[in-house]
Amino acid sequence: MAQQYRPAAGAAALALVLAALPGLAGAAPRFGDYPAAAIYQGPSARPLLANAQSRNYATRLRAAASGKPDFAGRYVLATWGCGASCTMSAAIDARTGAVTWLPFTVCCWDADVEDHLEYKLDSRLLIVHGARNEQRRRNPLLPVQR
Repeated sequence: MAQQYRPAAGAAALALVLAALPGLAGAAPRFGDYPAAAIYQGPSARPLLANAQSRNYATRLRAAASGKPDFAGRYVLATWGCGASCTMSAAIDARTGAVTWLPFTVCCWDADVEDHLEYKLDSRLLIVHGARNEQRRRNPLLPVQR
């Protein structure tokens, strides 16, 4: 039986509304400051291709979803190139298959940056190295909301 996609439930459950932290006061957040509630251990769900963007990238999303969660306890972060020094990403909920697109592309990271997206399985913090949507303004720390 196919899983039914419910946008409101998926958005609420995923809560991957990334909020930039303007003008951080004090020390920068660490991965431990944003712990994941739990680590999902079950089988990975097939991604729900509920919109045109997801259907356009079905092959990439399915390939990524075959892996284990690697971000925020239960998500697989799928990333691929979208041009010269540009990437786009989506988070796939390994439990439900809900796909949430990061609301920006990333480009123009420094040459000494090994991974332009830093994230961990046990943390909700996503650190972005580079410019979002090809804008030079940078704000690298993005905690995933609960």
